Amino acid sequence: MALDDRDALNSLGFPKAPADTRVVVAMSGGVDSSVVAAELAREGYDVVGVTLQLYDHGAALSKKGACCAGIDIHDARRVAEDMGFPHYVLDYENIFRDAVIDEFADSYLAGATPVPCIRCNERVKFKDLLETAKDLDADCMATGHYIQRKVGKDGPELHMAADTTRDQSYFLFSTTPEQLSFLRFPLGHLKSKDETRVLAARHGLGVADKPDSQDICFVPNGDYASVIEKLRPGAAEPGDIVHADGRVVGSHKGVIHYTIGQRRGLGIGGLEEPLYVVKLDVDARKVVVGPKEMLSTRIIPVREINWLGDAPMASQDEWSVSVKVRSTRPPTEALIRPLSETEAEVELFTPEEGVSPGQACVFYQTGASRVLGGGWIWRSY
Repeated sequence: MALDDRDALNSLGFPKAPADTRVVVAMSGGVDSSVVAAELAREGYDVVGVTLQLYDHGAALSKKGACCAGIDIHDARRVAEDMGFPHYVLDYENIFRDAVIDEFADSYLAGATPVPCIRCNERVKFKDLLETAKDLDADCMATGHYIQRKVGKDGPELHMAADTTRDQSYFLFSTTPEQLSFLRFPLGHLKSKDETRVLAARHGLGVADKPDSQDICFVPNGDYASVIEKLRPGAAEPGDIVHADGRVVGSHKGVIHYTIGQRRGLGIGGLEEPLYVVKLDVDARKVVVGPKEMLSTRIIPVREINWLGDAPMASQDEWSVSVKVRSTRPPTEALIRPLSETEAEVELFTPEEGVSPGQACVFYQTGASRVLGGGWIWRSY
């Protein structure tokens, strides 16, 4: 397509040459964002790489599988040097602690199962970093997330990634229409992660074979409890493990060591039936256990909803959609009954197990890839 035609668009959707299009790339130091930056630089865009230092640099140097600290900052800087574009490291440690880590600790102590990666995208990367990109006179900001941005009849839409095994839409449901107009996700159309690694190798990037991050970045080895104890000293107070029928069946060393749906590691062997954690009573310092059927949930109260549908959510009495209540589960059919512009009751056609306050409930167009928004599960029925 000839870019001297005023109506012609470059690959990022702008009617001008790549060299005249500035794009800030959020670089975590991993292979995905590195490939995005390298590909855009190869296409001739005016690329500026930005990496956020989100938590203690020294403590993270030896931690594998993290992002936004230590060796990952070095990896991002090296990619920028190799590809010949500027790179900046911004200290967002205080912002990250205030906007993400403190809420994570408080939610966990309240018996919820928080998802801090969503809050990081919502409150840090797509808020403060996005504003920084605008301050740098960028036309847009690109990330390495596996999700698609498509332009529909009413503007940009959010869609699941082509590779459903890598899809990150669950973690990005709170992206607003205003943010979506400025964001680009160049990897969303790829069919597999192998394609990303092939591109990384083609550019000669040192991160081509770097393992994917698995844990929450500030939670080493997935040990939530030790992080909470460090953030909130004295949080691990002992108490009783109580059967749903009222029997005391054991003791625990702190509610923070348990999650809804947990079966292993309860230390209450010898009972006739397999028992699961069905409730965390933080105020009474009780871990409530019961049979598996008590984990089934059909009605889910959701608030802080970010709605991405074409018509306002409250314009209908109910919406037939598909929803995810866990990032690893496929969408399941449901009805949304709006209570206000930001609150709703979700009824699942098929009950789900282990639904917990603090998790997200993400809405999808039934039988399609479009993300219609989502909200936060705030209590159990």
